[in-house]
Amino acid sequence: MANDDKRIDQPTGTEFVGHEWDGIEELNTPLPRWWLWTFYLTVFWGLAYTVAYPAWPMISGATQGMLGWTSRGQLANEMDLADQARMSVNERIAALDVEKLAADPELMEQAIAGGAAAFRVNCSQCHGSGAAGYQDLGYPNLNDDDWLWGGSMSEIEYTITHGIRQPGEDRRQGVMPPFEGAFDNAQMAALVSHVRSLSGLEQPNAAGAVTYADNCAACHGTAGEGNRELGAPRLDDAIWLRGSSAAAIRAQIVNPKMGAMPAWADRLDPVTIKMLTAFVHSRGGGEDFVEAPVAEPVAEADAAE
Repeated sequence: MANDDKRIDQPTGTEFVGHEWDGIEELNTPLPRWWLWTFYLTVFWGLAYTVAYPAWPMISGATQGMLGWTSRGQLANEMDLADQARMSVNERIAALDVEKLAADPELMEQAIAGGAAAFRVNCSQCHGSGAAGYQDLGYPNLNDDDWLWGGSMSEIEYTITHGIRQPGEDRRQGVMPPFEGAFDNAQMAALVSHVRSLSGLEQPNAAGAVTYADNCAACHGTAGEGNRELGAPRLDDAIWLRGSSAAAIRAQIVNPKMGAMPAWADRLDPVTIKMLTAFVHSRGGGEDFVEAPVAEPVAEADAAE
């Protein structure tokens, strides 16, 4: 069909385009003005964006943009802000004695969060991801209330800092001697039975009690209460480091196994150690710090008596 100039559709008053498909003709209906203005605005926005921000690829890079903005620069700024915030927390933790961290709940919470991250990296290999330890290997559970060397914040910090059975004067060095060949079979059986009786696993054994008093009570206590200064574990509760069976106790008496823990002061900074201390203490078995009572001065009259 030949195009007709200015043919008008009578019902709508709109000019025909001049095209026809199977008897259907196209009207030259103009776009709504709001749509045109929106389109023009998007074109303007796109041009302005390519001028203001990096946009056009070049041979060895891209246009920098008038604002000088880059995603890498924004990331660097955000990381700097995070480092500054973290530095503020670290400085506050560094300035506080570890026993005073709990007095600032917000700071304590941040210390625990930082300690949890440090624990996963440095401690979970031995104590487990949940700090439950591995009894078969002799790695203590840090979630209970049984502590070989003390469970206050300062005692935990000291243990982490100086380690267990490491070279040096400040290290914790508790050692249990082997008793292989020290007792005959009857004495050993009686001693094992008595040790198990301290935690209610067996009935008291009089003969074993004598052997225990002569050889074990000096470190583990007369009633099995343990000795934290020596790292001697309690024997009067239901928590066992290397098993509570008669065979496990006998093996420990004959040829004791004693684990070692590295001195983390050689590997971690003091703030990280404080964070680890806060995390371990928060696991549920931590204890309150108790200061030694200060002796009051004796009056001269009392002294004279």
